[in-house]
Amino acid sequence: MMALIACQGASALTLEKIKYGDMSQWVTRHLKESKVIGGKPKTVYAIGPTRTINGNVAYTPQGSPWASSNVYAKVSGVVKASNTVEPAVVNGNKMAKLTTKIEEVKVLGLLNMDVMVTGTIFLGKVREPISSTKNPYGKMEMGMPYTKRPKALVYDLKVDMPNVNYRIKATGFGSKKKLPGRDQAEVYVLLQKRWEDAKGNIHALRVGTGRERYNRSIALTCGHQLPIHYGNITKQSFYKPYMGLLNGAKAYHAYNSKGKLVPVQEEGWAPADAVPTHVLVMASSTCGEAFVGTEGLTMYIDNIAFGF
Repeated sequence: MMALIACQGASALTLEKIKYGDMSQWVTRHLKESKVIGGKPKTVYAIGPTRTINGNVAYTPQGSPWASSNVYAKVSGVVKASNTVEPAVVNGNKMAKLTTKIEEVKVLGLLNMDVMVTGTIFLGKVREPISSTKNPYGKMEMGMPYTKRPKALVYDLKVDMPNVNYRIKATGFGSKKKLPGRDQAEVYVLLQKRWEDAKGNIHALRVGTGRERYNRSIALTCGHQLPIHYGNITKQSFYKPYMGLLNGAKAYHAYNSKGKLVPVQEEGWAPADAVPTHVLVMASSTCGEAFVGTEGLTMYIDNIAFGF
């Protein structure tokens, strides 16, 4: 679907809007956590056509390409829900609000856990209910089919960054740990050329790369452009290590033709004129490892589109 997004400050690029990327429609889910952890009602949001879902049921997107870190988990029979992505109104406009926060799980005399959770949205799917905290990438399908070669990812952005130079690691097991270093919010767009071998393994070459991190507060910015660079960019002056190939433990996952969720191993850089088969888009209020972040770091994002 082609559309021009009217936003002061946007360039003359032709914009191809990503479905539901204007963040104007949301699914509202009303769940109830298990009595053993308090039995509280929990409201969790998803990006997609407006509707309300009542009850502890796994979420299946209806026509929306977006998934998020908002999940319904059922671990050892205990139901827990987390909400770090929600709609918010900024300057009269509805945006997606992504927040890093501490999720508390407390049961008097039995349990006292603090878990650092992060607000993340991405093109893909999450397999619910989540049954464990192990191997988070192995529960997410990242990316969608896409064969175009845009010049940039374009979006509206606002970042609220706490003025601290440390992060907190809180896994729920043991005490919270303070780690040195300033956290950063992040947005990326990655284009891949994927193929599957006879054993069902998925391989990929990196076609295009756009990745930015934000380590300071940013006032509302309309039409921000994240350039997409094609081919091997490792020798370019703008190249940062975090722009590198995603393989090994860093590999994201996708469903193969056998219906199995498997790692997508990026094995090299495609030629600069290569045509992609898939695109990955992600925005997150942190860029570190799981369960590590700065409480209160918040990113607002809206009107996500490909620019040509």
